[in-house]
Amino acid sequence: MKPITIIKTGKTFPDLIDEHGDFEDWISRGLGRSNRKINIVNAESDPLPEPSQVGGAIISGSHAYVTDNLDWCLALEEWTKGIIKHQIPLLGICFGHQVIAKAMGGVVDFHPISLEIGTKEIELLPSCENDPLFIGLPGRFKVHLFHSQSVIQLPPDAIVLARNEFEPHQAFRIGKNAWGVQFHPEANSAATKSYIKNLLDDVKSANFEPEQLFEQIEETPYSASLLKRFAELI
Repeated sequence: MKPITIIKTGKTFPDLIDEHGDFEDWISRGLGRSNRKINIVNAESDPLPEPSQVGGAIISGSHAYVTDNLDWCLALEEWTKGIIKHQIPLLGICFGHQVIAKAMGGVVDFHPISLEIGTKEIELLPSCENDPLFIGLPGRFKVHLFHSQSVIQLPPDAIVLARNEFEPHQAFRIGKNAWGVQFHPEANSAATKSYIKNLLDDVKSANFEPEQLFEQIEETPYSASLLKRFAELI
């Protein structure tokens, strides 16, 4: 049985690592119990596995920017094309969502308004009715978000699955097996609180009231269920 490969594209803040682990730990926990091995690959330093060695893959979030066109990120984009070509289940989270979009011909850039941060509601679109990952979820549910770049233009043939007032492309699918989500199904309330604290200057510059953001934070079980759903699809 081929492993689930988590592509680690960066580290979270030290205070979160000390208490809750890093991105790959959050994702691994979210996948739930499985007979499949989980393989962690650091995109910045490790060779990316051949598609034949991958049962399914998740590209993590990052503090890097897709638009920086770093060598390792460009290599990851090429690898992503191969994974999608071979119809291997793929999920991109935040930065990973943007990597998939750019690799497949979409446009990524800084959001024209500001960053999006906190616990927010998203709306699923009618395209989710028969989507293998989102089918059966409520039409609206809360998610954790912390990002300043966005998918400004979807790739050709991508199907948008979810939106909110701030971000028209909260989730999309390419083909039958590749999804991108701008939000963080792997994150919990503690992670979102930490991001607000660590990005406090940016939060204030965007004219957000930090106390109001803290008050709005809650757990996001429907969002979190997407990781287990993805594991079950593989």
